[in-house]
Amino acid sequence: MSRCKLIERKTNETNISLQLDIDGTGVSNIDTGIGFMDHMLEGFSRHGYFDLKVKTTGDLNVDTHHTVEDLGIVLGIAIKEALGSKVGIKRYGSFLLPMDETLVLCAIDLCGRPYFSYECDFETERIGYLETQTIREFFYAISYSAGMNLHIKLLDGINDHHKCEAMFKAFAKALDEATSIDPRCVDVPSTKGTL
Repeated sequence: MSRCKLIERKTNETNISLQLDIDGTGVSNIDTGIGFMDHMLEGFSRHGYFDLKVKTTGDLNVDTHHTVEDLGIVLGIAIKEALGSKVGIKRYGSFLLPMDETLVLCAIDLCGRPYFSYECDFETERIGYLETQTIREFFYAISYSAGMNLHIKLLDGINDHHKCEAMFKAFAKALDEATSIDPRCVDVPSTKGTL
């Protein structure tokens, strides 16, 4: 069963083509027009073992908000559609990720119901050209478009680059666990019979 999905979305603000293979090896080809966002998505791909291709053009002359938020929407849709019926998945995933002085917790439930909890403060307005306020919007958009319960908590940290990178890597590791197949599970992991 292939768990690969290509999603294309065009609005007056952005034009995004994104291909995600849940069962990849961590190969990526990313071009969002925002260098630091490319770096974050490359880390997500590598550490979650997801193959990811992204080509985005957006109204970066305004700011990075629309591009980053729409990337979250499209990635969330790709996750949801690539998983299909969710038969056999572990459903839950969590990871506690250290990166130098930073420590981030990410926990996921692929329950089909969106919920987002985020605790992180940044010291700077930007990391490279990426506004730090948009990082929350990215993960919020993923949570709601994927129908995912997503918790991200910064437990310790000083450097904003480390904080953000640790979030993306922790999310990748938790999502890898939640999407992985449990050979003991022959149906959907829910007493309701559906996710």
